[in-house]
Amino acid sequence: MIATRPQGCSVFLVEDEVMIRMMVADMLEELGYSVAAEAGEISEAVKLAQSTEFDLAILDVNVNGKVITPVAELIKARNRPFIFATGYGSSGLPEEYRDRPALQKPFQLETLAQMINNALKSAAA
Repeated sequence: MIATRPQGCSVFLVEDEVMIRMMVADMLEELGYSVAAEAGEISEAVKLAQSTEFDLAILDVNVNGKVITPVAELIKARNRPFIFATGYGSSGLPEEYRDRPALQKPFQLETLAQMINNALKSAAA
């Protein structure tokens, strides 16, 4: 049983692998979230992080060989929660963000749901 989302909760998704991004977007929609915006490269993600309204972000750590830090800094400055997605484990996170939640790729629907619920609860606290 998967918990239902807060009404109107939207997610900003940054992932450079198109098939993975589509899969995660489908998973989010299956969980009842809307995808506010998607980006596959850092420059696009920076623009969207500044201009898009969203409740939570899921950020791939390594986007086409570039670290996601500039995007994470913008989202942190906007006081929005975010989750990293990585195939490298927590050691692959930027050093200043190793305390943030990280989804280990590949992940299951239930793991994604739990991480989102935890991130939203922590942000509301």
